[in-house]
Amino acid sequence: MNDVNSVVLIGRLTKDADIKYLQSGTAVLNFSLAVNESVKNGDSWSEIANFFDITFYGQQGEGLRQYLGKGKQIAITGTLQQQRWQKDGQTKSKIVVIAKMVQLLGSTRNGNLDSTVNPSSANDESIDTIPF
Repeated sequence: MNDVNSVVLIGRLTKDADIKYLQSGTAVLNFSLAVNESVKNGDSWSEIANFFDITFYGQQGEGLRQYLGKGKQIAITGTLQQQRWQKDGQTKSKIVVIAKMVQLLGSTRNGNLDSTVNPSSANDESIDTIPF
């Protein structure tokens, strides 16, 4: 049986998305997503927030960045990746979500209910045709 690495999250951005570029020129969009979970505590319910670091690669991130502001609700699908590095002689690591698809939720400025960006099925010119 093959291994499976897939994640789907719906949450709100904790801050505006940040964009950087690799030496190859590839855009790298980074943002953090807060995903709330209702938990029963005795007779009452409370909300617990879980925070996830998200990375989205590709030119589509350049056009998408302007719509990824703090508080914006989005859905993402992607994979988990463990990143490792050395600091002060010790190995450090963290788990990040590598987004394969980002979907904006709620209404947008032109009245559409949502929009989706999927770098694996879109070419570089398609960012102009995404109905934001």
